[in-house]
Amino acid sequence: MQVQAERRGAEWLAEAGLRPTRQRLALAALLVGDGQNRHVTAESLYDAARASGGKVSLATVYNTLRAFCDAGLMSEITVDGSKSYFDTCVDDHPHFYWEDTAELTDAPASELEIARLPDAPKGAEVLRVDVVIRLKRV
Repeated sequence: MQVQAERRGAEWLAEAGLRPTRQRLALAALLVGDGQNRHVTAESLYDAARASGGKVSLATVYNTLRAFCDAGLMSEITVDGSKSYFDTCVDDHPHFYWEDTAELTDAPASELEIARLPDAPKGAEVLRVDVVIRLKRV
């Protein structure tokens, strides 16, 4: 199973033309090795890497996540202006943010309707729209 995860991670990096360093390969295997999309924070990915025996610093995790985003492999979703989540699914889709657990999950895109966006200011263009729906368990 580990070999398959490493292969998927290497293929994921190759798709974006990223050099497969040891750290990038290890983190890519954790992110996409099982074929599932995930939402991670730098801290949660760092913890997962350490738990799997990886020797990587938190700064390296941040830098690697930034490189993955810059290469189009992931998108960054900011919650509260200070907490960032990184999503391996780069299609446009909304998210649920669970206030009680600080977890970010996908919301069904087929149920979201945005009828109209305001015009971008002169000299600017809309790059993307992030929709984060905050939830509280009742």
